[in-house]
Amino acid sequence: MIKNIDFRICFSVMTILTVLVGLFQSWGIALSMLNLCLISAVMAMGVNIQWGFAGLINFGVMGFLAIGGLATVLVSVPPVHEAWSAGGIGILISGLFLAAVVISVFMINKKLSKHKYKNYFVFLIIILSIPLLKFIAGPSISKIESINAATSGFLGGANLPIIFSWFVGAILSALVAFVVGKVCLGLRSDYLAISTLLVSGIIITIVKHEEWLSRGVKNVIGLKRPVPYEVNLQESEWFINLVQFFNSSKLSNVLDPEVKISLLNQLVISSSGVFVKLCFSLIFLVVVFVILYFSEKALNSPWGRMMRAIRDNEEAARAMGKNVVKQPWGRMMRAIRDNEEAARAMGKNVVKQHLFIFMLGSAIIGFAGAMLVTYDGLFTPSSYQPLRYTFLIWVMVLLGGTGNNYGAVLGGFVVWFIWIQSAPFAMVVINLFTGHLDETSYIKDHLQNSVPYFRYLMMGLGLLLVMRYRPKGLLPEKIIKN
Repeated sequence: MIKNIDFRICFSVMTILTVLVGLFQSWGIALSMLNLCLISAVMAMGVNIQWGFAGLINFGVMGFLAIGGLATVLVSVPPVHEAWSAGGIGILISGLFLAAVVISVFMINKKLSKHKYKNYFVFLIIILSIPLLKFIAGPSISKIESINAATSGFLGGANLPIIFSWFVGAILSALVAFVVGKVCLGLRSDYLAISTLLVSGIIITIVKHEEWLSRGVKNVIGLKRPVPYEVNLQESEWFINLVQFFNSSKLSNVLDPEVKISLLNQLVISSSGVFVKLCFSLIFLVVVFVILYFSEKALNSPWGRMMRAIRDNEEAARAMGKNVVKQPWGRMMRAIRDNEEAARAMGKNVVKQHLFIFMLGSAIIGFAGAMLVTYDGLFTPSSYQPLRYTFLIWVMVLLGGTGNNYGAVLGGFVVWFIWIQSAPFAMVVINLFTGHLDETSYIKDHLQNSVPYFRYLMMGLGLLLVMRYRPKGLLPEKIIKN
């Protein structure tokens, strides 16, 4: 077993690797990779809250990311007035009807919790509501999708700054998690995993095929940015002067005025992309630090410390002592995760606490989904695949260290760095060992065509090594004892 590694060393190594990518490849690639690493870190922290802190297996990460992405469309895209005029009223009525159905189901569950025919009532309401909802919304949806469907056959959004969509994505994801949690959180861990995966599939199907809501597979492009556009920067005098200032030595060596102007234009164009990515990096860094700060405060506060309580009977006894009163929440969540029966014996509402933390983790995931779509500048429902947007995020959590906030962030950085840099690294290695072969060589051609698959090899190898020598992750969970 490898001894404990300080998290500062791990992040210092990742910083050095990122700088090396900037020096030997390009700063645009380095910053783009950094931004994706930061977004992945937020995703990993959301999953870590659910699994690492409460033992909840959520394989529906992809669905909550899609909800966050959809939020960017609903918030930032200008409304399509023709679509609203044609079917907006019908959509609003169907939304109110759907809300009434959901409220009715919850009221029946609450008021008739001990009635022997409760489940039959719920089933009857759901069965009857489906054709009624179709009857109400169907004509309006057809009218909306018929309006210039190639470009704007959907309702559009609120035309607000896209940064608002990050919070809307978190709220929508939390609401969906509440509904899913009410149904699924009573199941055991393996059934819960299957249920969340199925729910994720339903969400993705809706996003792909309900074109009136998200344009479906036609995609939504040209989403607003919270940072400047490259074209605008290239036309701004202050930015041109800034580029000229930082490249004064390089420009001073050019004597020909025309060549100097051409070189300056090239520098401005390349620098504009780097500047935009840098702006994104600063915003994403703030988000990561804020979520990390509050996660750590929660874990080591009256809300969070009790999560560490019940590991075994000894910890359960400690949790029932004085510390429970002073630090109730976090230790309680650990208690529920590790010893559910003991937690129940202490009078803790296990399902209620599970529901809360499931909603919290899903909200963070939805927030990250909105961040990702904002960075990409487009919403592509067909791009949501389980490998990239569920299982790869789980690898981040497992590799970084479950139950450790810093481990989740580190896992996001390490996994995404490997995912991006595996192909260039593989190409260097292949060229090194096949340089003596002819360009028409089958072996050389086969290996070069197999470069994209090396990321799976590197990811699997890295995960196996970590699981073998550091089964608790690179940064294992730390138990604080008072």
